[in-house]
Amino acid sequence: MLEMKYDVETVEYLRETAKRVRRGMIESIGIGVAGHVGGGCSSADILTVLYFHKMKFDPGNPYDPDRDRFLLSKGHAAVVQYSALALAGVFPKDELLNTKSIGSMLQGHPDVRKTPGIEAGTGSLGQGLSIGLGMALGLKLDKSDRKVYVVIGDGEMAEGQIWEAAMAACVYKADNLVAILDKNRLQATGFCNDHFDIGDVRAKWDAFGWHVLEVDGHDIAALLEVFDEADRVTGKPVMIIAHTIKGKGVSFAENVASFHNGVLTEGNYAKAIEELS
Repeated sequence: MLEMKYDVETVEYLRETAKRVRRGMIESIGIGVAGHVGGGCSSADILTVLYFHKMKFDPGNPYDPDRDRFLLSKGHAAVVQYSALALAGVFPKDELLNTKSIGSMLQGHPDVRKTPGIEAGTGSLGQGLSIGLGMALGLKLDKSDRKVYVVIGDGEMAEGQIWEAAMAACVYKADNLVAILDKNRLQATGFCNDHFDIGDVRAKWDAFGWHVLEVDGHDIAALLEVFDEADRVTGKPVMIIAHTIKGKGVSFAENVASFHNGVLTEGNYAKAIEELS
């Protein structure tokens, strides 16, 4: 049913683009160096729909004042955002091969001073939603109709600052703020619920006064629909709970906690590239 609302060509284009985003991410990690395969792959479809369809964003002018804003609060997974920005044309794709090199514009966490298209330095977990809320309220003061999108991780919800931002966003009726929870259920050392079980996630965001939506975070047509539905919400911020698979698209990394920040051997690097070709 969702496929009928969005033409087949658009959905297929975004599926193929998401595969290219994942491949660029793997190429940027390379062989023998630890990189965030898991959380990058789990959020790749979300970033693809935002950057290549939903957001008002000009790759030739990434700081156009009339842009939508995107923040990757789980900044340790920056390689997926770098890949999306390169594929969109913000900077040359060859730059991905310099990721995490000394002096490179692409460091392990996003650096707003070095990387075009980055809105804020993130990766100190829990801070991105607060930053995004500040941006959203600033846009309201400017009478702008632009939106702010913030991707957070489910392990990140153990941070108290997330819930401070959640309360404040409701108080200030920040209906131009859309948070997306990349709910892949895994963090660096295992399942989130085995380390810090916060219970019913939807019930919590409901209780904090957000308009809560849920979606399969790898279903392109469903993502298109849910972001359009978020546009219709007024008077409160939106939380989209995206059910995802850690390492999605790279078979040996799917649902494997060690690939939260794993090292690719020559063999599994070649396998990942083959699967994403």
